[in-house]
Amino acid sequence: MTKAFVGIFGYPVGHTLSPLFQNAAFKALGINAEYVVFEVAPKDLEDAVQVIRSPEFLGANLTIPHKEKVIPFLDEVTSMAKKCGSVNTIVNCGGKLRGETTDGPGFIRSLKEETGMSPKGKRILLAGAGGAARAVAFALAEAKADVYLTNRTAEKGEKLVSDLKNFYPQNTVTYIPFSERADALRREKIDILINATSVGIEKEKNLPLTIPSPLRGEDNRLIVCDLIYNRKTLLLQSAQRLGLKTIDGLGMLIHQGALSFQLWTGKTAPIKKMFAAVK
Repeated sequence: MTKAFVGIFGYPVGHTLSPLFQNAAFKALGINAEYVVFEVAPKDLEDAVQVIRSPEFLGANLTIPHKEKVIPFLDEVTSMAKKCGSVNTIVNCGGKLRGETTDGPGFIRSLKEETGMSPKGKRILLAGAGGAARAVAFALAEAKADVYLTNRTAEKGEKLVSDLKNFYPQNTVTYIPFSERADALRREKIDILINATSVGIEKEKNLPLTIPSPLRGEDNRLIVCDLIYNRKTLLLQSAQRLGLKTIDGLGMLIHQGALSFQLWTGKTAPIKKMFAAVK
């Protein structure tokens, strides 16, 4: 049997852990395939995507900064990926490329597994408006959470809020000016705080979000999530010092990867082996 391939396209992409757990999954199920890393500059994205049409490619993952920009180069995009304007998974369907998003569902699975909490009816403050943030925001809205969104660039944040309201007119969706993000935690009685910005991929100097201190009483219910998975960020460190429950991005990373794996192979991913390969 000829070896198959899956690629991950990003820029930069050296920090990715995806090859570790995806290749462990292929090995565990006896699939003759390899997950490989491609550092693809934005100007080269269109040409790189065409390579995935080759018969030996099952598909690919997209990471920063390609999740939104890849869409025009695909033949088909699922309804949820189209809604949120973000694709993190490409499936090669006999030379036709279908764009999917597994980031949002991956986050929801991780949240439920690590906290036992469903997003339904919860008040969630999300920082960010890029590809991952859009995917998570739409998954939260789909799950009937109350979404409060903040972003350093107001125009981009307000655009995401507008898009969410367009598709989910019955939901509570509110834009929080970036300068008010800390005050909003108490004012809006937020249950879950999520950093979906790229702050923290490299060793950061400043917090993307500030948690009011001290937090007492019912404020201790706050759960703090950071989608960064390659290090314990300053945000998570500060939350832990306040005695709050924290979640990093590793669970989301592996659950979104498991959903991608199933799309490429048609097989259920060996989640435990994927976690073990990383840990």
